[in-house]
Amino acid sequence: MTSAAQPTSDVSAGNLQSGARVALLGMAINLVLAIVKITAGVLGNAYALIADGIESALDIGGSAVIWGGLKFAARPPDATHPYGHGKAEPIAAAVVAVGVIAAALGLAVQSVREIFTPHHAPAPFTLLVLVAVIVVKELLYRSVIRLGQNVESTAVQTDAWHHRSDALTSAAAFVGISIALVGGERWQSADDWAALFACGLIAVNGCRLLSPALHEIMDTAPQGEMCRQIRAAALAVRGVSEVEKCLVRKMGLSFYVDLHVGVDGAISVRDGHDIAHKVKAVIRATDPRISDVLVHVEPARAPI
Repeated sequence: MTSAAQPTSDVSAGNLQSGARVALLGMAINLVLAIVKITAGVLGNAYALIADGIESALDIGGSAVIWGGLKFAARPPDATHPYGHGKAEPIAAAVVAVGVIAAALGLAVQSVREIFTPHHAPAPFTLLVLVAVIVVKELLYRSVIRLGQNVESTAVQTDAWHHRSDALTSAAAFVGISIALVGGERWQSADDWAALFACGLIAVNGCRLLSPALHEIMDTAPQGEMCRQIRAAALAVRGVSEVEKCLVRKMGLSFYVDLHVGVDGAISVRDGHDIAHKVKAVIRATDPRISDVLVHVEPARAPI
């Protein structure tokens, strides 16, 4: 039995740092948008826009958690964390997702109160603010989600969906305010209903973001072709007759493999050790994200 314990690859660390920089950019943009939306909402009597601005302000905290999680996950392994600090990434994503759900519930309660509170119709200029917000947030979403999918980062993709959620809530606010302006006094509460609808969208996105983070924290096996490719690579090594187990788990942006291979039971320990090293080298060559491979050498059940 032997392992190839090595620190997280430079590529993974670089990807985590890139994700952290994107989170900082999101924080800066959300700060500006939150100030603009809340100010415009107060001046324009549009609670849907105020709720949207509060959601952007909460996103600042979410992006800060994502940034901190990615920076911590990029730390190399040490004596107390021999597998690295990668779990900080899905933990940060889970914390943010829970925060999104809590924010949606709080805003929903306030939206219901506003529906039954008489107030002035929203000002037309608030629509221009919302159009600008929708464009900026959708462009930011597309940029961040592309990075998150390329590096397979749960936290970065969570941050991206924050931006898409903001674009959706702004679109809902746009519809509600438009109805309030066109419908007149009878429809003045339309923007509050739009805010309530936006809260529903936020909560749904929060639940959708929480699921993959929890799966990763619980070491759920990765889906796709990875296990099949690992098995095929191991069986291609001369001397390996079977693969009994293939366990893979994700740690941050890296993957760790635990493999049981069957070899001729009559060979020496040294020969079995050499085969294990070849298996490890071949498997790591199949995917640069595989950081460590633990190979268990066992006598094959059937002769080679």
